[in-house]
Amino acid sequence: MRMLLAVLGVLALVCPGQAMESAPVVSPRATVTLLSDAAAIAPGQPFRVALRQKMAPGWHTYWRNPGDAGQPPEMRLDLPEGWNAGELQFPAPHRIPFGPLVNFGYEEEAIFLMEVRPPANLVPGQTQRIGADADWLICERVCIPEEGRFTLDIPVEATARPAAPVLFAAAEAALPRASAFAARIGFEGGRGAISLEGPGLSAASLREAFFFPLEQMVVENAAPQAMTAREGGFTLGLTRAAGPVPATVEGVVAITDAAGVRGAYWVSAVPGPMPSAEAALPLWQALAFAALGGLILNLMPCVFPILAMKAIAVARLAGAAQSVVRAHAASYTAGVVLSFLAIGGALIGVRAAGAVAGWGFQFTSPFFVAAMAWLMLAVGLNLSGVYAIGGPVNAGSGLAAKGGKAGSFFAGVLAVLVATPCTAPFMAAALGAALAMPPAATLAIFAAMGLGLALPYALLGVFPGFARVLPRPGAWMDRLKQFLAFPMYLAAAWLVWVVAQQAGPDGTLMVLVGGVLVGMAAWALGLAQQGATRRWFLGGAALSLVAALAILPMLRSGAAGGVTASAQIGEPWTAARLEALRGEGKPVFVNLTAAWCISCKVNERVALDTTAVRAAFDAANVTVLTGDWTNGEPAITAMLRAHGRDGVPLYLMYPAGGGTPLMLPQILTEGMVLQAIAAATSRV
Repeated sequence: MRMLLAVLGVLALVCPGQAMESAPVVSPRATVTLLSDAAAIAPGQPFRVALRQKMAPGWHTYWRNPGDAGQPPEMRLDLPEGWNAGELQFPAPHRIPFGPLVNFGYEEEAIFLMEVRPPANLVPGQTQRIGADADWLICERVCIPEEGRFTLDIPVEATARPAAPVLFAAAEAALPRASAFAARIGFEGGRGAISLEGPGLSAASLREAFFFPLEQMVVENAAPQAMTAREGGFTLGLTRAAGPVPATVEGVVAITDAAGVRGAYWVSAVPGPMPSAEAALPLWQALAFAALGGLILNLMPCVFPILAMKAIAVARLAGAAQSVVRAHAASYTAGVVLSFLAIGGALIGVRAAGAVAGWGFQFTSPFFVAAMAWLMLAVGLNLSGVYAIGGPVNAGSGLAAKGGKAGSFFAGVLAVLVATPCTAPFMAAALGAALAMPPAATLAIFAAMGLGLALPYALLGVFPGFARVLPRPGAWMDRLKQFLAFPMYLAAAWLVWVVAQQAGPDGTLMVLVGGVLVGMAAWALGLAQQGATRRWFLGGAALSLVAALAILPMLRSGAAGGVTASAQIGEPWTAARLEALRGEGKPVFVNLTAAWCISCKVNERVALDTTAVRAAFDAANVTVLTGDWTNGEPAITAMLRAHGRDGVPLYLMYPAGGGTPLMLPQILTEGMVLQAIAAATSRV
């Protein structure tokens, strides 16, 4: 917010409607002026003035409660008879540590607003002088009291003319807002806690929070305030200070959401029993949900292409020694679990860097999607016998033949890569809890998810005797292998369609050209494996791959020329449109989806874009808003986090007349949607 004030302040000075500003009071520590948001005032119409402090680097001033030391600024207006002024309004404060102490205040710049109400008997054509006396304390290693006298001469006209609207809008945005959350506070001995509850609060939607009490000596300012978040609220741990607890505790709670946006809210609560800090999910439950979600992920449509490779691998284990079966099962499991750990580590790193990322975040990049399309094509060509990995073409499929345990390992890696567009039941709660926990717990939950996905194959390692009941290897296996190449080609075609939504016709052409180059590389490698001028064909394969990879940097997101298929159901989602519809009391169905989310596409075909559901939406006057997360839209990411999700799909049915939305399951049926529509509109 401090950076925003600085930038908008510059804009205000170079844009039309410059500030009505007094002569400055200047010291080596600060430059202070008085501003008005009106270039001309009108009889009886309120306007605002502002005390603006620009501080030298390292210096700071104070909030209403200055913390462990300090004094807030004061301003007294010298107004003509019949005029009135409100109280000085303070921006939301920040913590300013100084040794063992913590102060509450502002660095760089602070703008303090005050409303002025002129009388209705002013005469246009006059000029009114407003005087102000202000004093403030500004500190670095030492504290210096300063003061100043300011004057503004403002003309009176029949219609008011604004000045510096951008600067004053930024100053107003920095003020704490009235809280939409229910607050509870309590103390027991030297401990205390404050709890906020309301829609949009969850472990996944919050990054940090801090309570600034209005009264001094209520809590220890320097003590940490540990946050424990849950669905629908969070609790901050407090440390009781030596002063008395007032009958009503007031203050400001500053909340930074998952997208890094800071907001501040006035809260007020009568002290009562200390709120308990209950986690969104205990670790053991998050681990159980993660494992169950990973297991169900095997049934999701995005994982189906990998079932081809797993089917061949399992079939080849028929009649094999138990040690071989265990080795393959362990290799596949290791590939899955390590891949999940890599994704979890990447998410932790991306979030630590301040960016927003969630489950399936890599599919928002056309680079990754194009590379996955080519990989699917290459796997299909391998299964079709064009080339082999680890031996000549007639030795069988590379990933399932001479590749051995390495083939099983990379089959696990590939299974995780193509599984990330999907979110299975139970995964959302586990992911939301994981990303609100310490890194070690987060990685443990991702590992549990990997174990769940690998469980069917891992059971062969625990009970290798199951492999003996499988059909014996034979010629049928090669025919099966070749047939199962077609799901890979289908997956590649789907991924090209995803790129078409992300990068438009030009991007689609580049991916198709890259696919031709990948096919040429596979053909040349196959000929080299058959002994046909090995050196030349290996070189040709390498050149084709290099040419394909050179295409990737040319892909750009957001170049699509039309509306994606995801956005064809209803209107495009925006937060403003949703708020407008809710303000009118209308029922709203929100569908957050992405072109690369197969589960989303299936749900839209079988449950959302059907004759019965469309008729029900129309009959109940339900507005459908569809948010397309194909390119990782930050506003949609914030919406997902606000409801405890780190990936799509997300379905919300907002009832008519207001109220908490109903969150539908991630796997929909037509009946579920019809029931949700009926429940949301039953009161009207």
